[in-house]
Amino acid sequence: MAGVFLTTPPYRVSIIYYYLLLSIKIMTKHIVMFKLQGSDEERREVALRFKQALDALPGQIDVLQSIEVALNENPAEDWDIVLTALVPAMADVATYAQHPAHVAAAAIIKDVKQMRACVDYDC
Repeated sequence: MAGVFLTTPPYRVSIIYYYLLLSIKIMTKHIVMFKLQGSDEERREVALRFKQALDALPGQIDVLQSIEVALNENPAEDWDIVLTALVPAMADVATYAQHPAHVAAAAIIKDVKQMRACVDYDC
């Protein structure tokens, strides 16, 4: 009787939906904003070098699925750089952060970084 119950509508749809949900892979999104110190020109020059270094990371760090780096274009806002990275799991954020290529990229803004804000979440 249980077999009939699970294979007749609408229960069949529920089981298919359940298995589809199980097959969806959850990723972790890592979003970071940086505020730099210095003149507009100095901040822009360092931000561009930092962006170039970050844009090269997906080919160097296996867990880094993608990265998008943008420079603020609105002078009315305080933050200079935002990056959004996608990794397979929350634990991979640490793997990404400790990778030598990422450490080298972070060193570019080390002396001019005034503030950093970060949010990590599963999506």
